[in-house]
Amino acid sequence: MANQGQGRGPRFLIKLSGESLGGRAGVGIDPGAFAFIGQELTLAMAGGSELAVVVGGGNFFRGNRSTEWDIDRVAADQVGMLATVMNGILLRDWLSRNQNAATALFSAIPVNSVVTTYRATEARAKLAQGCLVILAGGTGNPYFTTDTTACLRALELNCAGVIKATRVDGVFDADPEQQADAVRYQHLDFDTAISRRIGVMDTAAFALCRDNQLPVRVLDITVPGNLARAVEGKVVGTLIS
Repeated sequence: MANQGQGRGPRFLIKLSGESLGGRAGVGIDPGAFAFIGQELTLAMAGGSELAVVVGGGNFFRGNRSTEWDIDRVAADQVGMLATVMNGILLRDWLSRNQNAATALFSAIPVNSVVTTYRATEARAKLAQGCLVILAGGTGNPYFTTDTTACLRALELNCAGVIKATRVDGVFDADPEQQADAVRYQHLDFDTAISRRIGVMDTAAFALCRDNQLPVRVLDITVPGNLARAVEGKVVGTLIS
């Protein structure tokens, strides 16, 4: 398992989808969604945990829409990565203005006049100082999802685990939105998640976590207090390890 934060509570990497910032529609910007998620992040840090957040950009644009738009995949992924930077700026500003939270925003894509370029050493230092660290720009390279980014950054930042914040309460044996009798798994191992093609994260992300013994917890971010309970070590959603 990865190391915990130095001198404070455990350190976690939260993967936050862009759709969650778009509210019920999952697109664009929803002020209510930003307010709710900002409050949940602040609550989760109240116990002393160190949190880093990898933010997606699906509420604006996804790189896998290159076929739909008839554009080059690399260009589409670049647009998607820039979308995560926009979400990162908005989330940072909301937390600073409304929660008076100490935050640090880094981007894997250099946007020097707007955002600090990501360096693992600087991000670790900010976490140790008690800042909520927001990570945008994906890996900075096309063809990598923000799920894979989250697992990579968690390893670079010595996190105790990854928390995949979704709108579903964990991993189920069937789509709970399609089948009312779907059963939620409390625990899965990575090989099972990969072999069954569990769609909550891509295979590359699962394999990276498996090979480095980095646990992933999947939970419903829309349930008040769920994130705080997870960082406190309580049973929430599904644990994949």
